[in-house]
Amino acid sequence: MSAQPDHAPLTPYTPAPGAPAELLAQLRADRRAAQWVPAFEQEWMAALEESRRTFSLAGLYEVVQEWQGRLASAPVVDAFVAGGCDDSEFIDMAELRRRRQ
Repeated sequence: MSAQPDHAPLTPYTPAPGAPAELLAQLRADRRAAQWVPAFEQEWMAALEESRRTFSLAGLYEVVQEWQGRLASAPVVDAFVAGGCDDSEFIDMAELRRRRQ
């Protein structure tokens, strides 16, 4: 019998070394740059400060991964909005919780 695990451990997400710079360039080229670039820079600086304090890169990786996801999903969101889909049935979950209490 082997003491080795029967499955491969998951490797944590690690962006390429140039990923933050590439991401920032993509954000600057997007039509939402006026809102997105300052928000990304603010989150990046907060994560960078946290990284310096804790000696961990996890926060930096999370910021890059979250913003890559936002950028990747933007065309789908644009298509949803442009398609005139009815989102008037949206329910604010915080409001729903307040009603129940």
